[in-house]
Amino acid sequence: MPNRNTADVPLRLMERLNPFAVRESAAWLKPSWQAASSMVLPQPNPAAVLGRMGALEVRLAGTRQDVRRAQKLRYRVFYKDGTAIADATTMLARRDKDTFDRICDHLMVIDRAALPAGRAPLRRKPPVVGTYRLLPQEAAKENGGFYTDSEFDIASLTERHRALRFLELGRSCVLPPYRNKRTVELLWHGVWSYVRQNNFDVMIGCASLEGTDPSRLSLPLSFLHHFARAPDDWRANALPHRRVEMNRIAKDLIDPRSALRELPPLIKGYLRLGAYVGDGAVIDHQFGTTDVLMILPVSAISSRYIGHFGAYATRHAA
Repeated sequence: MPNRNTADVPLRLMERLNPFAVRESAAWLKPSWQAASSMVLPQPNPAAVLGRMGALEVRLAGTRQDVRRAQKLRYRVFYKDGTAIADATTMLARRDKDTFDRICDHLMVIDRAALPAGRAPLRRKPPVVGTYRLLPQEAAKENGGFYTDSEFDIASLTERHRALRFLELGRSCVLPPYRNKRTVELLWHGVWSYVRQNNFDVMIGCASLEGTDPSRLSLPLSFLHHFARAPDDWRANALPHRRVEMNRIAKDLIDPRSALRELPPLIKGYLRLGAYVGDGAVIDHQFGTTDVLMILPVSAISSRYIGHFGAYATRHAA
């Protein structure tokens, strides 16, 4: 597999890309495609604890109530505290939900040291402070496609790699007080555990830059285009009718240090792991963001991070 050319980026700058140093608000990975309403909710999987770090625990949602708790967290982060525009149904439910929740697995980070006040002790549950939504390729095929199919040509990418299994990551968010190394590392540990346990080969998903005016995002978009764009074999293009050009500043005019400062922590984290970026961006007016496609083959993940988590996710194993 060819590697992208980062020779023109000072190595020390790329080394600073750290998926765990999340200190500020970010536009998180999220889906936007709406599936048919006839999907059937599968039987809930038993809750599976994937890892622990002190009082924090990452596990898969095992019940519908678990999924609702994750949806409430997403509503708070995306709509109440963020820039997403809620429709009437979302506002009344106070949950971020769509039909894809029924066919996805949901990672949850729980703080077992924090219990909500004002409830009977037996009814208290430790709060969900972080979440990720995971869509296996097989479930996507059976239910109309991936979320990102409405923004990027994912079908051509999967067709070129028919022997590989894809996993889409979406709806990632963390409560502001927990946006630190411990929580984000535990979320990534959960994702890595899920990938290894289920033998996925490639992770994909949309990551977002805040704002819908590409001219104001010229520097980070151009940096991603010139220094992180996927090689031909791994490239997926934005759909023509939604495409926003990322190549807005000539490569030799880009200050990499300034560009890195403008990238959201989540995107920097993906790059640090070894991810590529698709060709072209897409504006998502509902969420007030400009989306880029992240493509992370497991074979491209930095050996440093595989060593950190363990080849089979043993570092924070439950």
